[in-house]
Amino acid sequence: MGLNHPYTDLRELPEIIPVFPLAGALLLPRGELPLNIFEPRYFAMVDAAIAGERVIGMIQPQSENHGIAHAPELFHVGCAGRITRFAETGDGRYLITLTGLARFRIADEISAGTPYRQFRVSYEGFQADLLPGAGENAVDRESMVSMLRNFAECSKLEVDWASIDAAPTETLVNALAMMCPFGANEKQALIEAIDLKTRAETLIALAKLDLAQRGGDTPQWH
Repeated sequence: MGLNHPYTDLRELPEIIPVFPLAGALLLPRGELPLNIFEPRYFAMVDAAIAGERVIGMIQPQSENHGIAHAPELFHVGCAGRITRFAETGDGRYLITLTGLARFRIADEISAGTPYRQFRVSYEGFQADLLPGAGENAVDRESMVSMLRNFAECSKLEVDWASIDAAPTETLVNALAMMCPFGANEKQALIEAIDLKTRAETLIALAKLDLAQRGGDTPQWH
């Protein structure tokens, strides 16, 4: 399945969506998140989504000390994504890719009788999420690339620098936010950043803190 972006207004997005709580997983508008589905309740979720509008909400559970394993307490802000790729493996798993549409805030949980959780959500305040490239001009791209080079070197990450140089700024910021191995609270700070500039600044600050905590030399940021 390819992506035919169907939404130009937040009012077109479904108000009630299935939600997949997954710690450490971050989806952002126009970002792509591959998922390996193997639990029966999430088979049912994917089947229902494909039969409907193909929209699933990604959100992080809060601390493991809250709620119960089957229905943990969730952070209040997540991101709705559309299933843009789907494959079934020989051993019965689903491999899907969600492409981010827009962020949402949880309003209330719906008692729908499904094995997966469904929520009524609000997209208010996130209209810019539907606009490709919104806020790119305000981002200090040089600092972003400098951060990536230092972080990649210290983390021993292999990076395709040619692709980085060619990537639009929005793609660069959101891809880095999704791939960097931060904890749940740090990932949540990135998704809740009000705009792309704030997300880039948050990402740089988190990378600096991570490097400092490793005891390495903190790079000089522009």
